[in-house]
Amino acid sequence: MASLLRRYAPDFVATHRPQAVPQVQSTLAKLALCRTAALGGRCYCCDSCHTQCLVYNSCGDRHCPQCAGARRADWLTSTSELLLPDIRYFQVVFTIPDKLSALALGNRRAIYNLLFQSAWQALSSVIAREQGFEAAAVMVLHTWNQKLEPHAHVHALVPGGGPALHGPPRWVHSRRPDVPHDEGRYLVNAEELRITFRQNFLSGLRRLQRNKQLQLEGSWSACRDAAAFEDWLQPLAEITWVAYIEPPPTEQSTPSQVLKYLARYLTGGPLADRRLISHENGNVTFLARTGTTTGGTRQSEPYTLSGVEFVRRWTCHILPKGYTKTRRFGGYSNRHCARYLHECEYLLSPQELVPSPPPSAPESKPETTAHSDPSPSVERCCPTCMRHLRLMAEVPRHSWWSIMHSHWRPPWYTDA
Repeated sequence: MASLLRRYAPDFVATHRPQAVPQVQSTLAKLALCRTAALGGRCYCCDSCHTQCLVYNSCGDRHCPQCAGARRADWLTSTSELLLPDIRYFQVVFTIPDKLSALALGNRRAIYNLLFQSAWQALSSVIAREQGFEAAAVMVLHTWNQKLEPHAHVHALVPGGGPALHGPPRWVHSRRPDVPHDEGRYLVNAEELRITFRQNFLSGLRRLQRNKQLQLEGSWSACRDAAAFEDWLQPLAEITWVAYIEPPPTEQSTPSQVLKYLARYLTGGPLADRRLISHENGNVTFLARTGTTTGGTRQSEPYTLSGVEFVRRWTCHILPKGYTKTRRFGGYSNRHCARYLHECEYLLSPQELVPSPPPSAPESKPETTAHSDPSPSVERCCPTCMRHLRLMAEVPRHSWWSIMHSHWRPPWYTDA
């Protein structure tokens, strides 16, 4: 993946100059220099066979396919601490319609924030009305589909129960209103959730337009008028939006499996190396799921893009600087988390509960010695004789400003 982005970044910048804004160019430049001499590193030597190994520093950018494995592991560990034993967890997916994709690309921060807010407001209000317990959720933003096209949606991990909102303190399990003893496979009415999500999001869009918080340039300039914007919104109010509730697939399924899936896409971009098939004649071929239903199907087929188009689609999913793509809401929020977890444990059992063990980190390919992110505290072995390597020299990584104003700067990179 990283080699493909390096190969076609110059052609992409030359072909799609308006889309290659400074942040996009900066991200591609960092990825191009990741684990190269430009970022410094360490030189190791084997005293036994005299083999020398160079270990270069990584860029550390969250979009880099080669970096941030430690961040994923840290998120997985910290989030797993929220899980309680013997509680069913549901995955809920909220998706905005494709008609909003272009508007979202031009207003990523505003639209993605609205997506988070609307999804949580819908989820918490429907759970409160129908089930009567305090809701909690961990949400992760995804902005792509299997073909790397814009497809903004959030995945939420939601416990199927919680402390009662009314009456004496007690634990309430989610259950179908018409089946009192049915619990474990039902969270809330999906249709009501879809309607509430749609209403919340469209109401938020109107507010953003009214407060002039949307960038409406070029062909979108007509939507600066409130009446024209309302006409454009009207078809969206008449279609069914996606709010998909997925219960645990089997009795043996654990919430850690969902966390592992979400952790895979916290960093590194929208496409994993294992989906790449080939790169030849200027084209990139990768596997993409078939079907048009929510989540597609389990079947995949080869999908081919030109190298430049591949990079263009990939860059559509570079997030705004400093944007947080995973958030906690309700009982899991920083403000309420300690109180919520303590109350849950007390209500579930008078005896001390043993927390669920944290899931293992997502599987990743082992990094080779020549490209590992160096750490002086890690013992390194010689790739030839497997003896201990001795640190010979070290070159620290300079600031990005210094690197981008040096001879290491990619020739296609511009400050504008």
